[in-house]
Amino acid sequence: MQFPVIKGASYFLTHAPTVMVHHGTTFTQEQANNGSSQFLKETKSHIRDYESVVGYPANQVFIGNMDPDELSRMERPWYDKGVEGAAVDGPYGGINNEAELYGWMKICDTFDLVALSSDFTARARDHLSVSRLVREEDLAKLGSGVDDEEIRKAVEEKGAEELRLGEELVGCVRAAHASDSNLAANVIFENLVTKSNAVVALRGLIVDLGVDPDSIDYIIEASEEACGDMNQRGGGNFAKAIGEIAWCKAATGSDTRSFCAAPAHALVNAAALVRAGVYKNVVVVAGGAVAKLGMNAKEHVAKGIPILEDCLGAFAVLVSDNDGVNPIIRTDLIGRHMIGSGASPQAVMSALVTDPLNRGGLTVLDVDKYSPEMQNPDITQPAGAGDVPKANLKMIGALGVMKGQLERAQLDEFVIKHGLPGFAPTQGHIPSGVPYIGFARDKISNGEMSRVMIIGKGSLFLGRMTNQFDGISFVMEKNPGEIGDEMAMGRDEIRRIVADSLRSMADRLIASD
Repeated sequence: MQFPVIKGASYFLTHAPTVMVHHGTTFTQEQANNGSSQFLKETKSHIRDYESVVGYPANQVFIGNMDPDELSRMERPWYDKGVEGAAVDGPYGGINNEAELYGWMKICDTFDLVALSSDFTARARDHLSVSRLVREEDLAKLGSGVDDEEIRKAVEEKGAEELRLGEELVGCVRAAHASDSNLAANVIFENLVTKSNAVVALRGLIVDLGVDPDSIDYIIEASEEACGDMNQRGGGNFAKAIGEIAWCKAATGSDTRSFCAAPAHALVNAAALVRAGVYKNVVVVAGGAVAKLGMNAKEHVAKGIPILEDCLGAFAVLVSDNDGVNPIIRTDLIGRHMIGSGASPQAVMSALVTDPLNRGGLTVLDVDKYSPEMQNPDITQPAGAGDVPKANLKMIGALGVMKGQLERAQLDEFVIKHGLPGFAPTQGHIPSGVPYIGFARDKISNGEMSRVMIIGKGSLFLGRMTNQFDGISFVMEKNPGEIGDEMAMGRDEIRRIVADSLRSMADRLIASD
């Protein structure tokens, strides 16, 4: 069976502290309910600068400059341990600043809803002109900017959303409709952030891997935002909007939604489309979630640590037909949380991990690394949510003990050997399995590993339509290096069967005579 392959992955972070304070749900709710709270007063002293964000060990892992195993050996917390010589760019992507974010939003603004001041436009052009992902036509889209008074009036008189760098007002995002709440300025702002983040990740994939953008046939977008108007609040299509700016003129696409599990669903869909021969090259892409910036900020401030949820995440993954080289996706070993699976941790992990492994005659020990919810414990533990990846690995190991695949005394060793430290920003869909794909591809390709399982999990009950949980998983495996024409093989087999049947019929007719 010729399985599809993962040809590459791209990961980008954008440091967005001002966006966090003005648009993150924790902050906007606090401002609305208790605008003079001690938390809001203390926030400023807990915000990290860009250099600290670049040097943060978990962020260096996210873009590929450090190995997760190296991070796991580093004593926690990590936020007080900067990486010496930390680079903005890495093998898998890079870390952008807030000024670059606003510039990208303008580049991705198709309806002229973003206004940047003349002074800031010049600065944004300087930032972006040195980027490997920016072309001259992108810089032309920045224009010359508008005067400060026009921005002030749009904000104060027309309800436009502010674009600030710290205390400095540098631009705004205007509403796209006078009365449609789904096209209000704050929604357009959030959607443009998601779109522009995803464009950066997709362009990064194309440029850094040397992919011909015209070879991309289909794009699946898997973020948590909704794009539409009053008649269809989540109609989409982020995928084609992103592809348009990322040079993918030959592609079509659609959006996939399932809360945090959406990227894993999208990758399975991509693999199925390629396996079926519908498309040769499918990209799964997602930008960050503005609302989730600073979700645990209150707990971080209360404990006297930096607010660590200050970065938007974005990724892009390329799934292609088998090239005999890159790691395959085992489409016959898909784990799925069914409607009747149950929501207990044991039921969830059984459906996602041990059930598909059993189908392939594999044990939990046959997977070199598991990548479930890669939430950063520096962020989650101070908020009382524990070490999420470690908890997942303990449950997988416990299932292995129950099935007699390892001894109880080996459980801690199993977690260390087969687990990963959480290194992704808590952006919901961003940490859900996908952050390790870049590492997995490289390690499987160079022979360090044979098999990795990517696990996406989601909380469907958040939408108040069902109490159900969600999840899906797939296995990445070393490519056996054999490529065949499966359809041709199938035709040959059919011809042989037909010929044998005809000969058999002829023999029976002769015998009857």
